[in-house]
Amino acid sequence: MTIVSFSNVSKTFPPTQRGSAPLVAIDSVDLDIQAGEIFGIIGYSGAGKSTLVRLINALEPATSGRIEVKGAEITGQPERRLRALRLGIGMIFQQFNLFSSKTVWGNIEYPLQVAGIKQPERNARISDLLNFVGLADKAASYPDQLSGGQKQRVGIARALATSPDILLADEATSALDPETTQEVLALLRRVNEQFGTTIVVITHEMEVIKSIAHRVAVMDAGRIIEVGPVFDIFSDPQTEASRRFVSTVVQAVPGPDELALLRVRHPGRIVTLSFKDGNDSQSSVFLELGRRAVGFELIYGGINDIQGRTFGHLTLALTGPDDVIDQAIASIESFVVVSEVR
Repeated sequence: MTIVSFSNVSKTFPPTQRGSAPLVAIDSVDLDIQAGEIFGIIGYSGAGKSTLVRLINALEPATSGRIEVKGAEITGQPERRLRALRLGIGMIFQQFNLFSSKTVWGNIEYPLQVAGIKQPERNARISDLLNFVGLADKAASYPDQLSGGQKQRVGIARALATSPDILLADEATSALDPETTQEVLALLRRVNEQFGTTIVVITHEMEVIKSIAHRVAVMDAGRIIEVGPVFDIFSDPQTEASRRFVSTVVQAVPGPDELALLRVRHPGRIVTLSFKDGNDSQSSVFLELGRRAVGFELIYGGINDIQGRTFGHLTLALTGPDDVIDQAIASIESFVVVSEVR
């Protein structure tokens, strides 16, 4: 079931200076996010991803188009109706946005107070959330007494306080070290699995998408240029921007400069073999090369695991008579995709 839907949505900000042009932050976006999924939105700084998130919870009004959240159109609605909508949408931030003057307990309690929840129910809910995020012993602590990871756990607990159907995570791990990032991502995965919460993750880090998201949209200059299952985007990106992101975490085919160095270091004909998801073609390829007495050396690439599914690109230097190599390549093409690197 679709829980968030964008239909031809644009967002334009007025000129910041006299004579300058309006800023088109979101440009004719169509997008559906399904209930219960972890959906990633990735793009470089200025791509429009944070503006897109603010359209979901109506902190920014769309200039044109139609946005539906949980089946209700939110474009053009009065603020009193939007406030009720926001109770069902939690948000966690890059810089935590905690009240420094409130304890951990008080920070989590705040949205429950705003929602008018009575004290006994508030107490039970806060206690449950503190146990869920592993901070039961920090209830009386203040934010400046916590580590970055602990602060973000408080932020997640606060975002979950009103039991939202949707959780928006805007660069939620960018201020954290790699180990703490993985801990926070594991917690978000638990939120999704145990509560069925739809999570929209906004990030410029492909490693975050690789670790947690089910599907991903790639943004560039306010437009969504590619969207699909994470495995498909990683294993076969269709746009240059997607390929740039994927290359930050996946070694694929060597670029021109790398290829020049490889040719100096490794004699023979250079080919790239592309493997995908669970087949046993690697062993078949190497057995066939050995059977035909073709020498081979792995010189670039590797096999990647994306949430339990595998793909990879292995670049080999093949040595032997050209006709024998030609016959070997023709044979192994029944197992894998073979690209000769020129």
